[in-house]
Amino acid sequence: MEITFADRCKDLKPSAIRELFKKISVEGAITFSAGSPSPLSFPVEEFATIAADIFKNDSTNALQYSVTEGYPKLRKQISERLKERFYVGADYDDLIITTGGQQAIDLTAKALCNEGDVVICENPSFIGALNAFRAYNLKLVGVDMDDDGINVEKLEKALKENKNVKLIYLIPTFQNPTGITMPLKKRKAVLELAQKYNVFILEDDPYVELRFTGVPEPEIKSLDTDGRVIYCGSFSKILSAGMRLGYLCAHKDIVNKAIVLKQVCDTHTNILSQMLASRFMEEYNLDAHIKQIKDLYRSRCSLMLYCINQCFPDCVKHTIPEGGMFIWATLPEGYDAAEFAKKAMEHKIAIVSGATFLADPNQKSNAFRLNFSTPSDEDIVEGIKRLGDLLKEELK
Repeated sequence: MEITFADRCKDLKPSAIRELFKKISVEGAITFSAGSPSPLSFPVEEFATIAADIFKNDSTNALQYSVTEGYPKLRKQISERLKERFYVGADYDDLIITTGGQQAIDLTAKALCNEGDVVICENPSFIGALNAFRAYNLKLVGVDMDDDGINVEKLEKALKENKNVKLIYLIPTFQNPTGITMPLKKRKAVLELAQKYNVFILEDDPYVELRFTGVPEPEIKSLDTDGRVIYCGSFSKILSAGMRLGYLCAHKDIVNKAIVLKQVCDTHTNILSQMLASRFMEEYNLDAHIKQIKDLYRSRCSLMLYCINQCFPDCVKHTIPEGGMFIWATLPEGYDAAEFAKKAMEHKIAIVSGATFLADPNQKSNAFRLNFSTPSDEDIVEGIKRLGDLLKEELK
């Protein structure tokens, strides 16, 4: 039987990172390729206590259908935290709970973009978002990044040269994959361009709670005065990735449309996960829990940076993140990081080639991403040493 797939998905390829997970589990490699939080960050005992009480005293609500917008108490808790901590959420905004931050991105594209419309993104950018846009046959235009985020001059050039631009997709804080944080001046400049060319900004902010050094920058959404910034957040990095809890904060008209689209997709986000998160926020100290995660990531990032400085050749440059989970390493011009990643895998070290994160899937990259949240200290030391030895051999 011959199967003909829809045009919007016939050329869509699986996530290289998800596919790499399968290979890693088979080969037993040291993995610097994950985008996962540390298992040590999961509040297992607290969740066990909460879950037992829910099943004993509130099982019907936990196991029955629920409202699409999300568990009311959790929506209120998130909205209050966004306003108090990040000044996100205006009178014209509303909030919907989504199945991970990934669904918030997907619903935004589905609600606002027609086939053939343009989405401008950082180059490199988050592969999950890029594939979400590709799934709707949107045209991706990647804009190169400076050391402090997207190049504003090139962004305006892309806005001028492309018709039907609907979205500028950004991860301004501890960007995935580079770890870069955009300063306030550049955030304001990007917002001004969005206003000038009348396009939306989709601000993806899953790592904002993970700052372990430096001074916080305000969210672009907090600078928004006319509802053109759509804000995505997630519990994946601070409570549990597997619970699949995210949220979308945007103008209420956008959220209302997202509610209808979500009803078509999955009716509502897992209600037990929502109740667990809500009860944790109510009964435990979320800030203290996040501080433990930040302390852990500060230590692991510092260790990885120290090992890189000791083991990598000087010609290999790297970012120095102030938070998040990633370091971006760049080989000299002319080297293909995809080929280097293959050789690293032969030495049982898993890294992700920069080409995975580019708007043009056929473009090559001389950079690769390293994750410091998942590997143990021992794996960081041993893995970076092996990578350093391989780099010296390849670049000699």
